Amino acid sequence: MMKQWGRSLVWAIVWTLLWRCLPIQTFAEPSEDTYCTVLMEAETGVVLDGTGYDTLCAAGTLTKLMTVYLAAQAVEEELLTADTLVAAPAAAQEQKGAVIWLETGDKMSVADLLKGVIIGNANDAAVTLACGISGTEEQFVMEMNRAAFELGMHHTRFADATGLAPENVSTPQDMALLCRALLPYEWLTPMFTAWRDFLREGTTELVSENILTKNYEGLLGFKAGHGDACGYTLAAAAQREDFCCIAVVMGCQDENERFSVGKRLLAKGFEGFTVTTPDFSTEFMKPVTVRHGMDAAVLTEPAALFSAAVPKGESIGCVVVLPNYAEAPVRRGDALGWVAFYCEDTLLYETPLCAAADVERRAFWDTFALLLGNMFK
Repeated sequence: MMKQWGRSLVWAIVWTLLWRCLPIQTFAEPSEDTYCTVLMEAETGVVLDGTGYDTLCAAGTLTKLMTVYLAAQAVEEELLTADTLVAAPAAAQEQKGAVIWLETGDKMSVADLLKGVIIGNANDAAVTLACGISGTEEQFVMEMNRAAFELGMHHTRFADATGLAPENVSTPQDMALLCRALLPYEWLTPMFTAWRDFLREGTTELVSENILTKNYEGLLGFKAGHGDACGYTLAAAAQREDFCCIAVVMGCQDENERFSVGKRLLAKGFEGFTVTTPDFSTEFMKPVTVRHGMDAAVLTEPAALFSAAVPKGESIGCVVVLPNYAEAPVRRGDALGWVAFYCEDTLLYETPLCAAADVERRAFWDTFALLLGNMFK
């Protein structure tokens, strides 16, 4: 426990220093005609569209997505199970806003607490999960910020597990990255897509604020919320065939507009983009020279080729970077260079170019024999 506390303290200090060093951002206060959005392709994280997607906004209820993410991680790492009973701390009973009426000492399973957070937006359930995972909410917030930094959410700062504090700030792009990290936890999908559910054997009703859960085709999650500082927010992911998009809307002042904007973004993704794998061949690529190797050169091949979303009718180009030579020994799979795939000026992704075979280093006698052979040619 002390080891974990020490690690979190170090991360908290590092995060505080990094946060203070970040460039000053424009904080988007909700207004009648402004909001910030992003449309992201889920597999690669490429931004397809959006307005002010790197603008700092109040995170509000979307903060709870990080609480859910850390809870899902704890279950996957077998620190908890879905059936683990967690006792509500005193802080849970003090929560305002949406609650499931937990009293100090009440025990509820991790699965039901997650339902309370995801479907019912319950603040007392979020605090109970936080304390069940990290001991205290303060400790949990350190873990939230550590996880955010690891996910590349470099403009995000969390101050509590619920999103009630106005100090919880993020950007649409950062929130889309968090949604992208949640997608692999498929056991959460039934909760994220449920409009209505019950706890305590049907005595506690949960109703989702996210009306997309009622009938939006291909919906995978995630969350709708609102608050004085953040306005109306929405994070949603949907899939059509093999194409998955994430839309985030922050700072709306109209309850229904966030859903129409979100659906419009997702429709733009599905209608305007197609998923394709780059047609990349190594057939005409020059081998990489290997110095002091048993073979003079080695062929390269991409470590992996991924699908990417590009505008319909557009093609994918590439830029290849390889060294003038490699030093033996070379092992198959060693990264020697890289290839970057572009659609016009937009970087889709990069992947290493790796050695396609082993090349052993020449021993002294092999080199000597080679020199003799060259002398008598």
